[in-house]
Amino acid sequence: MMQREELIKKWLDHNLNTEEQIAFEQLEDYKDLIQMNTALLDFKAPEFAIDDTYAHLKPSLKTKTLNPQWLKSLLRIAAILAIGFSVYYYTSTLDTEVGTFIAEQTTIALPDESTVNLNANSTLSFNEHSWTDTRIVNLQGEAFFKVAKGQKFDVVTSDGTVSVLGTEFNVKQRESYYEVICYEGSVAVTHNAKTVKLQPGDRFKIIDGKIHANEKENALQPQWLLGESGFTNVPLKHVIAEFENQYNYQIVLDNVDTSRLFKGSFTHNNLDLALQSVTLPLNLSYSKSEKSIVLKSE
Repeated sequence: MMQREELIKKWLDHNLNTEEQIAFEQLEDYKDLIQMNTALLDFKAPEFAIDDTYAHLKPSLKTKTLNPQWLKSLLRIAAILAIGFSVYYYTSTLDTEVGTFIAEQTTIALPDESTVNLNANSTLSFNEHSWTDTRIVNLQGEAFFKVAKGQKFDVVTSDGTVSVLGTEFNVKQRESYYEVICYEGSVAVTHNAKTVKLQPGDRFKIIDGKIHANEKENALQPQWLLGESGFTNVPLKHVIAEFENQYNYQIVLDNVDTSRLFKGSFTHNNLDLALQSVTLPLNLSYSKSEKSIVLKSE
């Protein structure tokens, strides 16, 4: 039977006859070779001139101990291995990204057993490869964190960074709305190069560029984990934006002042009840179509 190395060389050259192909498929590592070849099909090999490389090395080689054609095959294998290592390094250093759609929530287990509850229409990303050195997640949207004790844990958003060692807290970063609530332990919120430390029950909130201080939170966890969105003196436009995150409807306004402040909550699992919870306190009416809801001042 033809030697293993010769079969691999002819396979690399696409020069196996029917009998040799059968022998090649009976190799112990046949599946591994095929899997590696399949994984590399979408990647372009770097420029690698085998003949030129061989010509450069030839003067220093002992031709009696190494066949020139076999050397070329070795160089081909080396090129494939180099690509393989590059692919492995590239894929192992990519960020893991998890996202939710409108009206969807999910729970994420991080590499250190920390957990994240991701609210609707939100995205979380982190690098598992470097997690043991730096615990950093990037957030767009809203999430509740239960962080395992350990080295510093950072939640990075476009509006600021939340740093902790081990605690429970909620971060909400929507358009022109940024809010951090500490439920357990302590957190440090950095915004515009200034840092604010929060203890359990403390809230840091910025709405439309204005910082709201001295607001307290008495609940033990965010309302959205229980199927409701709650607000304390929040402009209506942000309530509407969150409504659209929880229900797959577009809100159309008819002579409605969206700067009016709203205090209350709406459920995530009953559309009409949710609409009544928002419209009645503000003396608004609503009408529904297939995919839109019109709010109107009475």
